[in-house]
Amino acid sequence: MVNIEKRGNVELVSFTVNRINALITEELREPVMKLFEQQNTRVVFDLKGVEYIDSSGIGIFLSAFREARSNYGSMKICCPEPAVKLLFETLHLHTIFEIYGSTDDCIRSFR
Repeated sequence: MVNIEKRGNVELVSFTVNRINALITEELREPVMKLFEQQNTRVVFDLKGVEYIDSSGIGIFLSAFREARSNYGSMKICCPEPAVKLLFETLHLHTIFEIYGSTDDCIRSFR
């Protein structure tokens, strides 16, 4: 469900599912939160192919954001599908999360 790839000093997280909902959030929570156990971790969540996120899925991203900040890390989001991007904008989460249109631009933004 979760693929984690190291790109330089950034962890790139992608998903093999097209829906992040209550049925799978517990399976996603552990590998996502584990990323932030070390301080100064930089994580990009690539949402390409994720067409739907429910409130429990949003909760994972908010928890990851809080965990990142508490450990002096940072997280960003890239490549959201149109419906997911609209959801983030509707919930005003685009004011909390840095969201980029491409993976490369998102990774470069850490420099």
